[in-house]
Amino acid sequence: MSIKLTRRIAARVMNRGESKIRIKKDALEDAEKAITADDVRAMVKAGKIYALKEKHNVSLRSKVVRLKKMKGRRRGIGSRKGTAKARMSIDYKKKIRGQRRVLKRLKSEKVIDNPTFKRFYALVKGGTFANKASLINHIRSTGISMTDEKAKELRHI
Repeated sequence: MSIKLTRRIAARVMNRGESKIRIKKDALEDAEKAITADDVRAMVKAGKIYALKEKHNVSLRSKVVRLKKMKGRRRGIGSRKGTAKARMSIDYKKKIRGQRRVLKRLKSEKVIDNPTFKRFYALVKGGTFANKASLINHIRSTGISMTDEKAKELRHI
């Protein structure tokens, strides 16, 4: 086949651009014969095809700062942007979906009616509750009867 095909396949296999792929001169005939990606992988493993190293334009100053941050430095109040909640790693989607699952289960089991469901759904959407447990406690405090076993079960769905 063509050496262009081999170069393109090698770029895909090695996850690099085509212009960064090099084929050794003594392996040009083998490269022309290579048809499948497995053939090209074998040539890469044998060292007949290789990629140039990636360029990293990183200044020394940013390297030093990164190393200090890895040690835990430079993370004081003056370096922060955003509230503590915004900097926390709790995923919003994960939290909200869990709370909505609780509401859906309560509605399907006829523990709460539709208007109550809508009211709590809006509160969940607004971020009123920190987690499922606080949602369940709030629901119980509004006068909706729920056993302790039921509340414990809802925390783990």
